[in-house]
Amino acid sequence: MVERLQNQVEKEERDLRILREVIADGPIGIVKLADRTGLPEHKVRYSLRMLENDEFVEPTPNGAIPADDIDDRIAHVNDGLTELIGRLERLRDADAPSV
Repeated sequence: MVERLQNQVEKEERDLRILREVIADGPIGIVKLADRTGLPEHKVRYSLRMLENDEFVEPTPNGAIPADDIDDRIAHVNDGLTELIGRLERLRDADAPSV
């Protein structure tokens, strides 16, 4: 169970690395993102697709750009992370089942 959660967190971290670069330097393409992050192009492409599906970035002929309302979207994510941290702490602190 923990391994699945770790894998998901790693994927989200990768997406956030890509998003930071798009915000800092958009429009930016896959090759440049791969060079800057050290990630393989196929993972950059996948992260961009996920970020586009979640409406954090928009594709353009010159590369990805951040969504117009990116500040609001990031604030919403941060609020969600704060709630999730609280839930995880409650799970950790709950009486563990006997094994």
